[in-house]
Order: sequence, then structure tokens, then C-alpha cells
Amino acid sequence: MLSHPQFSARMQLDRQELMWACWQSGMQMSAAAALVGFDRKTVYNRISEAGGLRPRRRQSGARLSYEDRVHVEVALKLGRSMRAIATDLGRSPSTITREVKNHAAADGQYRAKRAHAIAFEAGRRPQQSKIEANPVLKSRILADLLGKEKLSPEQIAGRLRREHPCEPAMNVHHETIYRWIYLQPRGELKREITAALRSGRAMRRPHKHGRSTGQGQIPDMVSIHDRPPVDDPDGTRIPGHWEGDLIIGKNNGSAIGTVVERATGYLMLLHLPHGRGVEHVTAALVQRLSELPDNLRRSLTWDQGKELSQHAKVSVDADIDVYFADPQTPWHRPSNENTNGLLRQYFPKGTDLSVHTAEDIAEVEAAMNNRPRKRLDFAKPNELMPRLLLGV
Repeated sequence: MLSHPQFSARMQLDRQELMWACWQSGMQMSAAAALVGFDRKTVYNRISEAGGLRPRRRQSGARLSYEDRVHVEVALKLGRSMRAIATDLGRSPSTITREVKNHAAADGQYRAKRAHAIAFEAGRRPQQSKIEANPVLKSRILADLLGKEKLSPEQIAGRLRREHPCEPAMNVHHETIYRWIYLQPRGELKREITAALRSGRAMRRPHKHGRSTGQGQIPDMVSIHDRPPVDDPDGTRIPGHWEGDLIIGKNNGSAIGTVVERATGYLMLLHLPHGRGVEHVTAALVQRLSELPDNLRRSLTWDQGKELSQHAKVSVDADIDVYFADPQTPWHRPSNENTNGLLRQYFPKGTDLSVHTAEDIAEVEAAMNNRPRKRLDFAKPNELMPRLLLGV
């Protein structure tokens, strides 16, 4: 039967496990704190210290647990021998002897709490991460994270595998990069790195799904369900099919148009200095699409935003078929939705987008097209688009 200290230790361990389980399930921190029985500040501090990542360390069966050490402490006070204690715990007598010798206090007394704390610190065995141990790899990761393209850890890892296929020292999993970022000590470097991440967060949070809202009917619009197949039977994407939408600025007062080619992920941004009125969006869209060769103007799929009410004019002037996605179905425009999320690194939500000049937008467009993409085997859109333009 468990003694009181053992029961208390087990309860503390269970509460820690429950805390992490609540966090990983996406539960709000205040709700998790109430369920676990800690105050919210304690939960926040514990999770924040770990960068939002559940610690990997688990108590090994080869080591004495806290309950074992409590048993040792109580048994010694009762005058039991090392061999008898070892038999109780199913351990070697030498294990118990070393435990008591190494963890006894200056007064010769063995205390379970103190012994467990010492053993825990010794057992952590901090090791330098692969990134910290390789200055070249670390420098490359920092340059990609903080550079104009603002690459994600997954893009960095994928690009490294593509560029250094036979160099294990330059290959690293994207989760290793995330852990290195989130476990950075507090300071300016961590602030810069986390600010460069798409989420902008200093610790990992459980994934949550987004939203989409309908914006009313468009006269004579043609549904996406009437669009011819945009993929070959083998699943290969046919070039020339585009997806578009707007990203909106503060108080719905400004916008930037985004048009993405499905096969390559190539992005074209629409500068809308005079607002997102129908005329302005139509003119900017026609201008950019008309720059493309005929074989790259097969179709355009747009969200049901009223800014494209003049879709017939776009279709005629740019010689492209225009279709509209269903309301609240971002998966009808997956390439565009994903790209719009990435663009928020450059154009944060709640900011005035009208302050960005045509040159600013062109620079972001170039940076985005220079980012490697996972679904393209980490090739870059600006590596693939020239081949389509040249017909090779």
C-alpha cells in the first residue's frame, strides 16, 4: 500500500501528464489549469519553459523512481538492510548501496525528495543539439529563417535534403528545427526567430482549423462544379489554372490581390492602391493575366467576393474562363488559401495594406516565388515557371 509521500508524488506526476494532455488537445490554458488543479500562471510558466513542446524525458525502468526512493528512506529509518530493501524493490543490493552513498546528505541521512532531485538533474545529461553542434548548418538555418523569403522549418529541411543529399551533417528534420527554435533561451535571437515564423509564436500550440465566410451572390457566376478537370488522370496538375482572392487590411479599408498558379505555386500579387472596388480589382487582374501566354490562361477560380462582379469582363479581356468556389469551402482553392496564410508574414492581419508601394509588393512576390515548396519536392516556383513560359 502506498504511503502518503508516495501517493503525493504519484498525484503530482499524474497532474503533469494531465496538464500536457489538455494542452495538446487544444484546451484553453485557463480551462486546463482548472481541470488539473494548478493556477493558470503555473500552467503557463511550465508550458512556456518547454516551448509548448511536451518534454521527451520519461522515467526509465532501469532507474529508481520517486516511489522507490521513498521506500528506501522509510526502510532505512526502520533499520532494514540494503539487501532487504533491494529484495523489496526487485533490485540489486549494489544498486541500493550506490543510491544511498551517492545521494545521502552531509549529515548522513537519506531523503527521498533530495535524492530524486539530484538524480533528475544528473539524468538530464544536456547534449548539444545537432544544429548548435554544426556552425555551418546553424548559420544556414538562421539565414533562411530571417531572410527575405522567410522559409518555414519544413521548407528549410526539405531544401537542405535537396541541396545536400549525401551530407548527413547538413540534413535535419523540420521538427528538430522547431524544437531548436522553441527551446531557445529568452533573448533577442529568440524574438527575431519566432517573429519570422508564420505563426509568430514563441511556443508551439495545437493546430486549429480556420474559417471562411460567404460574401453574397455574383451575377451570372459559373460554379466551380462546372469547371473542366484541372488535373490529369494520374493526379498531375495541368499548368495554367489559377486561384485568386484578396487579403484584407485593417477595418476592411485596404487589400492586396493574390493569384496563384496551381501546378507551380507561382504567385502574382495585385497592387490595389485605390481600394478593392470592382473596377480596381478588375483592371489589376486583367493587366496581370494578360501578361501570360495563351497556354497559361486556362481558368481562374475565385472566392465569392463581390470585387469580381465584373468577371465577364475579366474573362473576355484576359481571355480566361472564370469560375467561383462554393461559400465556406477554402479547399476549393487550396493553393491560394495556403499562399494567403504565408503572405501574412509580410502583411500581418489588422494592418493598413495601402502603405505598401508597388515596389514593396513586387519584392514580396519575388520572395514568395523563391520559397521552396514541399509538394514540389522543395523546388521553387520561380524555377518551374520559366519552363512553362518557354514551353519546355
